[in-house]
Amino acid sequence: MATARQHDRALAEVRKACLALPEVEERLSHGAPAFFVRGRKSFVMFLDDHHGDGVLGIWCAAPPGAQAELVDTEPDRFFVPPYVGHRGWVGVRLDRAPDWAELAAIVTDAYRHVAPKTLVARLDAD
Repeated sequence: MATARQHDRALAEVRKACLALPEVEERLSHGAPAFFVRGRKSFVMFLDDHHGDGVLGIWCAAPPGAQAELVDTEPDRFFVPPYVGHRGWVGVRLDRAPDWAELAAIVTDAYRHVAPKTLVARLDAD
């Protein structure tokens, strides 16, 4: 289980990465911080000890095939999350010495997967 310091640092890093993207907002979803494109499509959820699983991490949208590749390659860091795993989402552990630059790239990929083409173009232009 994560310490309060780990939780706060991880949430700050996830929040920073998500809110840096065009037209993203944060709100609670099922009691957890979640990030939405234009207030409608979620692409990242932040969870800490969800239903007692002991995991500090995110669940995020992923392109087809990414979930299987990541989970097969690094099962200690990536996992199939409950509820959204069947949609190809991937779980990313943040309680195992996370690389915050890698986290930002994963969040950006999740955003690209759900955001409208106009927002992805805006992201690419920046």
